[in-house]
Amino acid sequence: MNQSRIFAAVFAPSTVASIPTPAATPDLGSAEFENPGTESGAPEQIQWDRAWHTATTFLSLPKEPTPTLLDEEGVELLNGKWFKRCNAEIIRAIRYLVARESPGYRLRRYQKQDDLLQWYFEEAGQRHFMAYSIRDGNFAHALSDVLKYLNAAEFIYMHNLERYILPILPNNGKPERDQFLSRLQGLFAYSLPQQKIGEYIGEFLRQHAKSTLGLVGQSFGERKVAALRENTRQVVSRLQATGLGGPQFQQRFAEVMSEMLSLHIEQTYSGQWSSPSNVIDHLRDWVENHFARFIVEVLASLATGPTPQAKRETHVSLADVEKWQEMAINRLGGLRTDELFNVIVEWENDSKGAIEDLKRYVTTTASRTHLTTSFSEVVSRRLLQPGAATIEILQMYISIIRAFTLLDPKGVLLDRVGRPIRRYLRDRDDTVTIVVGSLLADPEDQSADADILIDLAIEMNMTTTLLEDEDDDGELDWDDMDWMPDPIDAGPDYKKPKRLDIIGSLISLFDTKDIFVKEFQNVLGERLLKKDYRFDKEIRVLELLKHRFGEPALQACEIMLRDIVDSRRVDTVICHDQNLHTGASDGSTASNEPEIHARILSHLFWPSLHSENFALPPQISALQARYAAGFENLKQSRKLTWLNALGQVTVHLELEDRVVVEDVQTWQATVIYAFQADENDAETMDVEVLPVTKTVRQLSTELEMSESFVVNALTFWVGKLVLREVAPGSYQVLETLSPTDLDTSSSDPSHVGQSTVAAAAAAATSAPAPAVRSEEEVMMEKMEVFWQFVVGMLTNQGPMPLQRIVMMLKVVVPGGFPFGNEELKEFLEGRVKEGKLEVVGGNYKIKN
Repeated sequence: MNQSRIFAAVFAPSTVASIPTPAATPDLGSAEFENPGTESGAPEQIQWDRAWHTATTFLSLPKEPTPTLLDEEGVELLNGKWFKRCNAEIIRAIRYLVARESPGYRLRRYQKQDDLLQWYFEEAGQRHFMAYSIRDGNFAHALSDVLKYLNAAEFIYMHNLERYILPILPNNGKPERDQFLSRLQGLFAYSLPQQKIGEYIGEFLRQHAKSTLGLVGQSFGERKVAALRENTRQVVSRLQATGLGGPQFQQRFAEVMSEMLSLHIEQTYSGQWSSPSNVIDHLRDWVENHFARFIVEVLASLATGPTPQAKRETHVSLADVEKWQEMAINRLGGLRTDELFNVIVEWENDSKGAIEDLKRYVTTTASRTHLTTSFSEVVSRRLLQPGAATIEILQMYISIIRAFTLLDPKGVLLDRVGRPIRRYLRDRDDTVTIVVGSLLADPEDQSADADILIDLAIEMNMTTTLLEDEDDDGELDWDDMDWMPDPIDAGPDYKKPKRLDIIGSLISLFDTKDIFVKEFQNVLGERLLKKDYRFDKEIRVLELLKHRFGEPALQACEIMLRDIVDSRRVDTVICHDQNLHTGASDGSTASNEPEIHARILSHLFWPSLHSENFALPPQISALQARYAAGFENLKQSRKLTWLNALGQVTVHLELEDRVVVEDVQTWQATVIYAFQADENDAETMDVEVLPVTKTVRQLSTELEMSESFVVNALTFWVGKLVLREVAPGSYQVLETLSPTDLDTSSSDPSHVGQSTVAAAAAAATSAPAPAVRSEEEVMMEKMEVFWQFVVGMLTNQGPMPLQRIVMMLKVVVPGGFPFGNEELKEFLEGRVKEGKLEVVGGNYKIKN
C-alpha cells in the first residue's frame, strides 16, 4: 500500500491529475490518507503534497544571517529576498493547509509534523536562527546591539506569519500568535550565550541604577533623571518583548539592586557617627522613595505578560518595601560592625551615633554573635599586640566598656568581647602599676606621669557611690518590680551589672587580690612619703578596696596611712619639746638654722624602702640626735632609725648674682652643702674667696656616699645652673652667670652655652627617685646573699647544672630558697656577663 502511495503521488493517473508534480518536493513524512485502502484518497493526497510544497517554498528563509536594519529604508531592502512576492496560488495553498474548513487541513490535522505553523517555527527557529543568527550574530558589544538583532529577527519571522497565515485562522489567529511569540521568546532566551547576555544586562542595570539613584558621585537634574528612567523602562520592555526579561533578568536585577543598596549605605553613612543619629530614619525614607520606586518602575515594565500570573510576579507590595527597609538596616549594621573599632577609638570625639545605629541591628542572636565575633577578631589583630602600650590598651578597654554598656545595658556583649582583653592585660607586668597609679592620680595635675589613665582618675573623682553591692550572690530580688530574665545568649557565669562600673572592671582584672594589694601598697607608700598631710583621695580608694578585697588584705595599708596621720601629731609634740622650730633657744631669730620634721613609720607594715646611708652635714646630724632623744622620751619603748635617702629638703642658695630655692632630695642637698666655702678662714687670711671645686671621687669619700648618688646630685645642680663641669669629673660653683652661659643658640660645640648643658642635665635628672624599692631591687638584694652560697658550692664541689644548684640551695639555705629556676638563671647570667662565672657544657663554674 505504501509503495502504491508513493507511485501515485509522483505518477498520478491522467484522469485525475492534469498538472504534473514539481521536480522537488519536501519530505512528506509517513502520513496516512483519510481513508486508506480506497482509490478516492489518492487525488486529495496529491493536492495536499503540492500545496505543502508551494507554501513551504514560499515561507522558507534565506540561508544567511538576519539583517538588523529596521527603519523604512531597511524594511525596503528586505523585500525580494526576505519578504517574497506572493500570488493567488500561494494564498490558496496556505489556505488549503491551515483553514479549518479546508479538506487539506482535515486530511492531516492529526499529524503534528504536517502542521504548517509547527513547520514554520522549526524553520525560523531551529533551522535559521540556530544555524545563522547564533553563529554569525555580533554579541561582542552592548545590550542595545543584542536587542536590535533580536527585534529584527522577530520582525522578519513574524512578517509572513501575520500577513499570510494568521488571518486565515479563527479570531485572526490570536492564540496561535501568542503561542508562536512565546516559543520564539523562549528560543531567544535559552539559545543566546547566557553568561555574556547576563553581563550585558547587569552592566546596563548597574549604570542606570547608579545614575538614577545618585550613586555616581555627581548629581543630575530632574530632566536628566526622568530621561534615564524612561530609557530604563523602554529597554526593559524590549527585553521582556524579546524573551530576555525572564528569570535570568530578574536574578541579575536583584543582584544589582542589592549592590546598589550596599553602595548607597557605604557612600552615604560611612564615618557618620555623630549623636543623636538620624541615619535609620533617613535610610528608611531613601529605600521607600528612591530604591523601591526604581524597582517598581522596572518591574512594571516586565508586567506585559499575557497571563495574570506575570503581573502578580512583578507586583510590589508594602510588605516588600518594609522587607527592603529591614534589609537596609541589617546592611547598615554590618557597616557599623566593621567600623566599630574605629568608632571606639574616636569615642571622645562624639561617635555615639554609630552605637545608636547598632542598637537597631543587634536584635537577634545571630547578629549579636556576628558583632562580638567580628569585633574580637579586630581587637586581637589591631590592639592585643606586643607593640601596643599597656596604657593604650587600658584606655581602649575603658572606651569599650562605655560603648558596649550603651549598646547592651545588660552587659552580655561586653562580657563576650571583654574576656580576651582582660586575659591579655593580666599577662602584662605593668597593668597593675598603671591601674593603681591612675586610681590615686590627680586628673588636674599637669605634671602627672605619662603612664596615668586620665579617664580613670576622672572617673574616680566623679564616682559618688563607690561601694557596689558585692554581697549579691545572684539570688532574685523579690522586691524588684522591674526584674527581667537574663538574655538568652548570656553565658553560664554571666552576672548582670547594676551600673556602669569602670573602676570595678579594672580592679577585678586580676584573679587574685595579692598582686593588686601589693602594688597598691607600694604606690600608696610613695604617695604618703611625698605628699602633704591631705590624703582624702587615698582614704577614698582604700575604703573602696577594703570593700572589694576585705579589711584583712588592706590592713598594712591602713596602718601605713595611720602612721602618716599620727606622725603629724608626734612631730608637733617633739618639735615643741625639743625646741626644734626655727629660731634660737633664747628667743632670738636665727634664720640660718635649719628646721627638721620627720615621718615615723612602722617598718613591719611598710614595703621595702631605700635605706642608703651617707654622712649628713653636722647641723643636720645634731638636729636628728635631738629629735631622736625627744622621740625616745615620748615613746620610751621604741627607737628611731633614720632613712636619710628618703628625705626632702628645701634649699636656699645665695650666689653672687642670684638666689636659688629648690626642693630636692637629701643626697642632692648634702652634695651642694659640701661646696659651701669657709668664709671665716677667708676673712682671717684676708684673701678673696674662690669658687669651690670638687671631684666625684672627693665627694664620694668625704660624704661616704655611693658614686651613683654623687653623680646624680652633681648632674641635678648642673641642670639648675648652680654647678658647672670644669674638667671631666670635676665641678665648680657657678657664682655668676655671663651672657655666654645663657646662650642656647650657638651651633659651635666649642661655644655651647652653660644653659644648653644645664637643659640636658635637667632632662637627665627630671624623674624623681622612688622611695619604695622595686621587686627587682629587692630580689637582687636577696640574691646577693644567696650568691655566697653559690660560690661556696661551685668552689667545693665543682661545676654544676642549674637544676642541681637550685636543689642544693633549697637544702642548705635556712628557711628555704624562695626563687625558681628562671629567677636564678637570670641572676647567674648576669654574673657570667660580669666575668665571675662561665658556662661549660651546660654547667656553671667559677671563672679563673
